[in-house]
Formats: sequence, structure tokens, C-alpha cells
Amino acid sequence: MTRASCRTSAADCLLLSCEHGGRRIPREYAPLFQSASRDLASHRGWDPGALDVARTLARHFHLPLHAVTFSRLLVEPNRAPSSRRIWSEYTAGLPAGERERILARYWWPHRRSVEAAVRAQVAPGRRVIHVAVHSFTPVLGGEVRNADVGLLYDSRRSGEKALCTRWQEILEALDPTLRVRRNYPYRGAADGLPTWLRQRFPGRAYAGVECELNQALLRARRPARVARLLARSLELLLRR
Repeated sequence: MTRASCRTSAADCLLLSCEHGGRRIPREYAPLFQSASRDLASHRGWDPGALDVARTLARHFHLPLHAVTFSRLLVEPNRAPSSRRIWSEYTAGLPAGERERILARYWWPHRRSVEAAVRAQVAPGRRVIHVAVHSFTPVLGGEVRNADVGLLYDSRRSGEKALCTRWQEILEALDPTLRVRRNYPYRGAADGLPTWLRQRFPGRAYAGVECELNQALLRARRPARVARLLARSLELLLRR
């Protein structure tokens, strides 16, 4: 595969996003987060390492990256606007009008940008493979997560299942020490940006995968090394 978004011999295009790339709080809302420094620095505030990996992938494939760099504690980019989990304890108590303003200024632009990118690519009859890069904590609630890479997808979509099964095989062949699991540590069909897009595009036009990276792996190998491995695996995956 050449370093481009689409293959000329087939109809798959790669699209990259990162929903939890930063922990920035806009200045106008900083007073709400005066006591939130610990939460902002933790996984509650962002996905450490995810943006570095996503940026490296984007450079490798010469693709734009759709990334969110404000903290999800302001508003959660990977939740539907109707979800109660879209607001943290720092913003849930704001007046409805102010929450609508946050959605309009910070939530909707990313969602519309990714949706528009998908629509632009599928218009000529291509299928978009959307890889959303995330990271997860090695331990949550006392439970040790026993995976290095998680590939999240909707198992009801045969194309996504086949894609992730093949991607897992490629990753494990490239690095037999890598622990790769599918629909772990979260369910791929749960509320998220790919689920939103599945409601708007059929399986023949859109395949959404959330690539979850263990933060322990990112610390041990460094994001750049992990990104190079992912890039090689994606080249092989898209070459089919």
C-alpha cells in the first residue's frame, strides 16, 4: 500500500481520529476546574499517549487527523448528546443554555468534521475504515486488564468483525508477544463516535474500529514505536 488514504485497486479508505487527545480546559471554563487538577491529569481527563500515536499514524499515511484536545471532563466527545455521561461533575450542573453552548462550540465541530470526511469518501462508492485511537488504564477498579491492544467493533456487522479478526492476526504475527483482544476492555457497540456513524452509513460504506492501547504498553515501548507497529499492520490489512 502506498501512503495514501485509499487503495487504487480496491475501495478502502483510511480515516483517523482521536477523541481524547488532550486535557485542555478553555479559559472561560477554568474556574469550574480549580479543584480538578488530579482528575485532569488522570485517565478521567484524557487518554495519555493516544494523540502521539494518532499523529504518527497520520504522518505515516499522509492523512489529516481529526483530534480533540480539550478534556473530556468539559464534555465527552465519545458520547451521544443525549447521554448523561456526556457531562462530568464539573459541568453537569451548568444551566441548559450553557451546556448547549459547550456542545455547539466544542462537541459538534469534531463530530461533524468526522462525519463529513466519511461522507466525502463514500460518495464515490468507497468504504471508509475509521480507526479511532484511544488508550486505557492498565488497572481499573482493582482489575488488571490483560491486553496490550483492544480492537472494538460492532459484532453485528460482519465486515467489521472480519476486519478486526484479520487485524488481530496481523498484529500477533508481527509481534507474537503482543496481547491483542477483540471487544476488550470495552464493547465496540456501546455509545461512541463509531456507533453514531454506523447509524448514518451502512456496513458496505463504513467500518468503525476503536483501537484501544494499554497505557502500560505505551510507557514501556513509547508511543512512536507502538505507532510504527500499528502502521505496518494497517498497511498489511489494507493491502488485501
